Amino acid sequence: MLYDIQQWSHSRAAWQILFLSAASLVGAALYFQHIQDLQPCIMCIYQRTAVIGILIAAFIPLMNNTFFSRLIGFAIWGTASVQGFLVSTEHKDILFGENSFLVPCSIEPNFPDFMPLHQWFPDLFGAPGDCYENTWQFFELGMAEWMQVVFAIYFAVFVFMFILQFISFSNNKTIRQKKI
Repeated sequence: MLYDIQQWSHSRAAWQILFLSAASLVGAALYFQHIQDLQPCIMCIYQRTAVIGILIAAFIPLMNNTFFSRLIGFAIWGTASVQGFLVSTEHKDILFGENSFLVPCSIEPNFPDFMPLHQWFPDLFGAPGDCYENTWQFFELGMAEWMQVVFAIYFAVFVFMFILQFISFSNNKTIRQKKI
C-alpha cells in the first residue's frame, strides 16, 4: 500500500489535488472578504500568503514533473505550511491570549520592499480588518483556529509524502510482480 501511495505521490494527480485544495482556500478567503464582507487582518493576509505559497508549491511539479521540481515543490510546501501554522497560532494567541490587548496588530503588511504585494494587489493582500475580530464561527471554532487545523493537515501530509520520496520499495515491487 505504501508503494502505491509513493507511486501516486510522483504523479501529477497528487500535485493537482494539492493545487486545487489551496486554490479552494484562496477562493473561500476571497468569498469571505468580498461577498461576506469579512475584512482580513494582517494575520489573515499572512495566512493567505502561506496558502498561496502552497498553491505555488503544487504548481511547480504540475508544470514539469521531475524529481528536482518535486523537491522544490516539497521545500516550498513544507515552509509555507509551517509558516502558516505559526502565523495562525500567533493569531489565535492574539484573540485568546491572557494579555492579548497588549499585542500590537499592524495595519499594513510587512512584505519585502522589492515585492510590496499589498500595493500591487490590494484586493488580495490588503489588510483593512482588525486582528481582534472573531465573529465568524464554524463548529465553535473561529477562522484562526480553523486555519491552524488546515496548516497542521498540510504539514502532516507534507511529512508523510516527503518521507515516501526517499524510501525504497524495490523488494515489494518484485514480490508484487511475481504474484501477478
